[in-house]
Amino acid sequence: MSGSTQGIGYAIAEALLREGASVVVNGRDEDRVRTAVAALRATAPEGAVSGIAADFQDPEQVRRLLGSLDELDILVNNLGVFEVKAFESVSDEDWQRYVDVNLMSAVRLSRHALPAMLARRWGRIIFISSESGVNVPADMLHYGVTKAALLALGNGLAKLTRGTEVTVNTVLGGPTYSDGVARAVTEISQARGLAPADLKDAIAAGNQTSLLQRFIEPEEIANLALYLASPVSSATNGAALRADGGVLTSML
Repeated sequence: MSGSTQGIGYAIAEALLREGASVVVNGRDEDRVRTAVAALRATAPEGAVSGIAADFQDPEQVRRLLGSLDELDILVNNLGVFEVKAFESVSDEDWQRYVDVNLMSAVRLSRHALPAMLARRWGRIIFISSESGVNVPADMLHYGVTKAALLALGNGLAKLTRGTEVTVNTVLGGPTYSDGVARAVTEISQARGLAPADLKDAIAAGNQTSLLQRFIEPEEIANLALYLASPVSSATNGAALRADGGVLTSML
């Protein structure tokens, strides 16, 4: 599972571990990977959990990671970076970083995992995208474009699974109070002399299309991912399922 030392990825890892899956977490920092593995072991002492540190901007680290992986029954592509930045300020290097991390990490992991899944005729590939891949934000175009590409990737890969019990699906998450968002809210609130909780509530209330009128918790995204990873989701394939809190206003 890529990008799983904190936030949504960690919540999915914990949910899978509680259900008896053997989990391999990933992050780019060795210390964070060790910390996440220790925390997961404390949560589920009987579970099987390990970690691999790899930076998906570094091709050599990616090669080492792929070489150390056994065959996977379930692959969760969660890794992603985001930032608010004006379109004219996003350099070619920025765009390449977003493509490498948000899109190509999923391409490389899926390319590694899918052939063995098809040979066994069972497997699950899950992409964690975002409502920003459908309603691309003007102040995060580079992020939204890569999340839209994940939707296309998931849809296309699913067509390769015809006649098997392998499924490929995408989760469209809404505004989620991940660790990264929490840090940003804390920094902004300190700069403005506000309480972080008040700023968090104000941001959520300002999202006029949200039906929840609050941030989504990582565990709520994990619940949908857990369903897609399970045998009971066998008829769900090539789909983009929402856990967006009603932010997207289209019917489909």
